[in-house]
This record gives sequence, structure tokens and C-alpha cells, in this order.
Amino acid sequence: MCRYSKSFAAFVFQIAVCTTCAFAQQSYTLPDVLTMSNGKKVTTAKQWFNQRRPELLSLFKKEMYGQSPASPANMSFRVFDEDKKALNGEAIRKQITVYFTGKADGPQMDILLYIPNNVKKAVPAIVGLNFDGNHAVNADPGIKLSASWFDKGKNVVNNRATEAMRGTNASQWPLETIIGRGYAVVTVYRGDIAPDHDHNLNEGVFPLYPELQNRPDNFATVSAWAWGLSRILDYLETDKAIDSKHVAVFGFSRLGKAALWAGATDSRFALVISNESGAGGAKLFHETAGEGIRRLSTKFPFWFCDNFKKYTDQDSVLPFDQHMVISLVAPRPIYIASAEGDLNSNPKGEFMGALAASPVYKLLGTKGLPALTMPPVNTPIIGRIAYHIRTGTHNVTDFDWAQYLNFADQYLKTPAKP
Repeated sequence: MCRYSKSFAAFVFQIAVCTTCAFAQQSYTLPDVLTMSNGKKVTTAKQWFNQRRPELLSLFKKEMYGQSPASPANMSFRVFDEDKKALNGEAIRKQITVYFTGKADGPQMDILLYIPNNVKKAVPAIVGLNFDGNHAVNADPGIKLSASWFDKGKNVVNNRATEAMRGTNASQWPLETIIGRGYAVVTVYRGDIAPDHDHNLNEGVFPLYPELQNRPDNFATVSAWAWGLSRILDYLETDKAIDSKHVAVFGFSRLGKAALWAGATDSRFALVISNESGAGGAKLFHETAGEGIRRLSTKFPFWFCDNFKKYTDQDSVLPFDQHMVISLVAPRPIYIASAEGDLNSNPKGEFMGALAASPVYKLLGTKGLPALTMPPVNTPIIGRIAYHIRTGTHNVTDFDWAQYLNFADQYLKTPAKP
């Protein structure tokens, strides 16, 4: 049985959190998201938005994610493809090149956009980065084959994509289902923005910002991916077919870390979906099972800024944690999801991250996460913060998408309720 006081805030912050009610036993005290660095308590929405939220953003930019640049002043867009009868006539397919410097010979990324057909008004959209190239999210032969760098893998030749990769990641991107529910789908290959390997400072967008490298709070890969998600939204604001005020940002695994940070730093995203994002995403580091800071700092040292490495092996005493990142999304809706067999992402840690962000949502007049204990598998709990743990392993499944679309229907298609 969990030990907690009658006060929800006390349960989370003022005593050691007992986790005997789900998975492994562990006790710890989290840093209080509603206490300023000077010890002053945050008791009003004005204090949150004017003082505590900026303080937390500054903290995470300095100590973990690194600094990110503003939107490029000379960025331009070129629609190079439009098929009004894509996906058997169900969608309009657009492909857009984003020139970060406004020049064709500079860093760039390709947006793949599907818009539901036969819709007379602007539609909400779901934006996310993909792992294996735009051409892998569907077998549509009209999708441009990416020319960016790829890690070694099946059907990759000399670190470049091949025709055999078309549609190989389609199971995680059920385009017809999403479009059939009235949402545009927007995706970009992660490698267009930042290749997922070390020593990548001469690739992707990094050469544009040398002043943000070789410093302890350097512009790192997860931040670059999040920055790229915001640049996709920059384009969507120019496309009259898209309701750019109702755009969700989605991500799975390491790209779920990026989606969460994009939602935290860019309030234009109206809804955030974090699918099995694990450590550096929705998982609390204080929940030490699964992936931790040592693994992030050694296996993926380029994901986060150099300052973060000094916290190696200090997960259980970290002076900040991911509930604070989740709280930066407040009061916008966020869905956090786990899988029962994904122990590396630590489902309990992801649930506790959602739970520990709830005080901020409640301060701002919303429901937060309407539970104190983890739900049974395949049983979503839905508040302004939503959570589920499903059967299975590390993946994005039809079950996940069904919950995300129901959640989006509630908050992107209808007037948002607390």
C-alpha cells in the first residue's frame, strides 16, 4: 500500500514517493515543480507563466537539452509535388522542401504532407518525425526517396536509402486511418535535420549555428529534432488547408523525447503525444530502472548537451526531473503512453512523470491526470494528461493510434474543456 497524505501535492513532493503499488519498489523525493529556485512557492497561474515556467525552460536548456536557435530569418519553402488523388483518392499529397537558409545549396528538409480529400475547411494536423525516411511511412511510389544519411540497416546501401525501403515503416504510420478521422499527417525524416550519430556537427542544421557548439550548453541532437518540428509548424502556418492552431506533435522512442521537448518549448503545438519516450522523455530519472543517464551519456552522448554528462550516475538525486518538462506543456493536453514489455523505457517511470506534472495542470484549472495509481493494461486514463500502458513491446501500434485519435478528437476538434 502506498504511503501518502490527504494532499496530492504532499504525496508527490513532500514525502518520499512509495511505488509499491506498481512494478518495483522504490522510494525517492522529487524536486517540487511548484517551488522556485529561491524557495518561494508558486500559487498562481501568473507566477507560473511569468516566473517558474521561464526558470524551468532556462534550467533545461542549460543543463540538459542545450540552447536552440530561433527560426531562420531567410527560411523559404518550395512545394515540389502535389497529387490530389493520393492514397486511392482519399488524400492530397504534398511534398515541400524547406530551405533553412533560403538557398537550394544549403541545409534543407523535405516535408511529406497528406491532407484529407473532400474537406471544405482547414483541417487539424498531426506532426511527427520518422525513423526511416518519408518513403518508408507508406509504399506510395510518388514519395521522394530521401537523399540524406542513413544508419546501416536492411535495404540501406552505403548509408543511403533504396527503393526497397518503401513502406517498410508503414505499420507505425496508419495514414488511411488518421486521414479518415479528418487529420492531416505531416512527417519529416529525422536525418534531414540531424543525423543520429556522433560527430555530426558538419551535417544537418548544425553548420548553420557554430556559435552554439563547443560550449557546455551546446545545441544537441534531441533539441535539433525538436527545433525541426517547430520549423514544420512554420510551414503549416502558411498552408491554408491546415488549421495551424490545432496541430499535435507526435513522437515515438527517441523521437518521442524530441516531440516532448518541442511541445515544451513551442506553445503553438496544441497537443503533445509522447509514445514510449523513456529516459530524457516522459520517464522520471528518479525511477532508476531501465535506461538512465549513464546510458544516454555514453551510448548517445550527442543527444543532449555536454552539461548533462556531469549528472551521470546521479539519477536518484538529480535536482530536476522530467515531470518538470511535462509541466511545461501545461495547460495544453498531453498523452503519455507505455508498453508492458518495454522495460528499458520503464513504464512506471513514465506514469510517475505524468502524475508528478499534475499539480501544475491543477494549478492552471484543468484535471491533470485523473489517477494516483497505474491503470490496468489496455485501459487508458484520460484527463488533460492522459496515459495508457498496453500489452506488447517497444513499438507504435493500432491500439496506440486509436487512443491518440480519440484524444485528439476531444481536444483538437471540439472546444477544449478543463
